Amino acid sequence: MAFQLSPLPYAPDALDPAISAETLAFHHGKHHQAYVDKTNAAIEGTDHDGKSLEAVIAAARGSSAGLFNNSAQTWNHGFYWNSLSPDGGEPSAELKTKIDEAFGSMDELKKALKERGAGHFASGWVWLAEKGGKLSIEESHDADTLADSEFNPLLTIDVWEHAYYLDHQNKRPSYLDAVVDGKLNWKFASENLERGSTWTYA
Repeated sequence: MAFQLSPLPYAPDALDPAISAETLAFHHGKHHQAYVDKTNAAIEGTDHDGKSLEAVIAAARGSSAGLFNNSAQTWNHGFYWNSLSPDGGEPSAELKTKIDEAFGSMDELKKALKERGAGHFASGWVWLAEKGGKLSIEESHDADTLADSEFNPLLTIDVWEHAYYLDHQNKRPSYLDAVVDGKLNWKFASENLERGSTWTYA
């Protein structure tokens, strides 16, 4: 069965002005759709057809750059849409405790996410992740992903230019301020921590 474009969990204009409906029309409707289409075309009629997206990513890593890039980007974007929320929400008590343990406070975590995102060279992703009960900020370049890693990703921020250029031009820090301060989905992060295993693309 072919993979589908994961729907946005909010209205296209719900993240405005941090992320506009115009940006989502291109980013979700065109960029993400293209990754899904290319992944489906690459696996059709192969042993990968019918596997989970996570299994496809793991099998393609190191053996098929094209399939890996498109399948990983399909997963990353699905995870990213869920990492965002119109009102952000609040972390669970468990997640709040772990944030305080790892970073000192929520404000310090937000500061660190912004710094790592602004400092990330070229395209990629910045993640809040958990491993062995401890939180950390991880980075992956280009299409690389935590989907098949030793980490349990809780949230991600896309720092490819197409994620922010229409709204913030070349000012990546402006995009990071808007997203980190009010649009990260802490309920989603809390659910990922509670589940204790990596989110699956559906």
